[in-house]
Amino acid sequence: MKKILVTGSTGYIGRRLVENLLTRSDLSLRLLVRNIRKVRPELTDRVETVEGDTFDRTALSMAVKGMDTAYYLIHSMGAGNDFHFLDQQSAENFRDACIEAGVKRIIYLGGLGDAKTTSRHLLSRMETGRILSAREEIQTIHFRAGIVIGAGSASFEIISNLVQKLPVMITPTWVKTRTQPIGIQDVVAYLTAAIDLSTSDNLVVDIGSAPLDFRTMMLQAARVMGLKRYLFPVPVLSPKLSSYWLLLLTRVPYAVASALVEGLKSETLVLNDNAGKYFPAIRPMDYLQAVELALREMEQDQVISRWCDSSAGRTCDVYGMDSPADAILRDRRTVPFSGLSPEAVFRSACSIGGGQGWFTYHFLWRLRGFLDKLFGGYGLSRGKRTSRDLRIGDALDFWKVADLQPGRRLLLLAQMKVPGKAWLEFEIHPDRLIQTAHFNPRGVWGRIYWYSVSPLHNLVFADLARQIVARAAQLEMDSQT
Repeated sequence: MKKILVTGSTGYIGRRLVENLLTRSDLSLRLLVRNIRKVRPELTDRVETVEGDTFDRTALSMAVKGMDTAYYLIHSMGAGNDFHFLDQQSAENFRDACIEAGVKRIIYLGGLGDAKTTSRHLLSRMETGRILSAREEIQTIHFRAGIVIGAGSASFEIISNLVQKLPVMITPTWVKTRTQPIGIQDVVAYLTAAIDLSTSDNLVVDIGSAPLDFRTMMLQAARVMGLKRYLFPVPVLSPKLSSYWLLLLTRVPYAVASALVEGLKSETLVLNDNAGKYFPAIRPMDYLQAVELALREMEQDQVISRWCDSSAGRTCDVYGMDSPADAILRDRRTVPFSGLSPEAVFRSACSIGGGQGWFTYHFLWRLRGFLDKLFGGYGLSRGKRTSRDLRIGDALDFWKVADLQPGRRLLLLAQMKVPGKAWLEFEIHPDRLIQTAHFNPRGVWGRIYWYSVSPLHNLVFADLARQIVARAAQLEMDSQT
């Protein structure tokens, strides 16, 4: 049985890769995760987990020990301006630990592009691939992909959001830049097939479907959605203005939008034929098929992962954020319930946000989300992975699930722009719901912010707690009919 280590296993690519690898009975999986609570409970008996990261030498040594193959699916996008240094140091640590442990093969996923013209983020990923393959003691298979199309991917959410919202678009000139998109299912297929590849050489394998420019991708996506759209490129929209344009109209925050726009300034095309040479059995689906499959997953509420699942730095991490004990300002609401099960109240609490909205004062939540977008935050448009369930690390509009105890507790960490740290907690007792907004202000401005919005809290938080219990009663009635 081959022993496989997966890093980045709670990210967008990693979650899907793990699901696929678990279908094979000849593999034994180990995951290196920064926050072990983000691993789905149903996987705990099927995989081995090590908590830590590539900067934790002890945890890293434990993770690579005894492994045959190791996946490196880590990047520092969203970790600040020093992301390139973090990428390099992380890759060096991982490579050296693998060599010391006798790992035979590293499989890495980077990005397409020409080093002379590409963006800083893509250049950092290329450098990561070079570092991982720099020593002859270990083999590295370095896949390079362009825009990944799949339900929950940042690129697809940008395309679908723009197409759905704007019948006519005045677009920047970078919409004429060509890339070679690839469906997420094909990315996972290549990564999985690399385990069994019979070669000892270091390889760079460029993967993708037929070349398309961003304009054509949006028009084709519109056609799949049954929409008619018109695009008019103009030269006056700079990359910075384009990033703000995406910020206001799509679900991604400014840091992600700007990195994606920067990457679209130059073409990202396949530069070798190694995919066909070494993996002839994989025939990537075309762009239209990838869009259709992504839309189907969304319509069926079966989105496995999203771009904001990542644990990269401040952008998406909830590590150590599962206790608001340090908060000094609180808004607590208690709503008694009788004749209802705590499980129904918990399900009702988990259903808030996303397409379900925020009850009576949803318009105030939307206003808060709009203001958050203006200041570079997530806004309320990020939505939810699915409407049916939550897991630790999931995004919920401008919140993140920091703790989840079925039937007892849901803790949301605020990711909107606030002068401090904020949580929204739901504690379900046998006969009552206790809802608490916790706030740890940063300086005097934090306190001014809290007391200035307190009148709105009296409306939205009181209504939220009451409506959660009311919806729970409806859920109970529906289950009995």
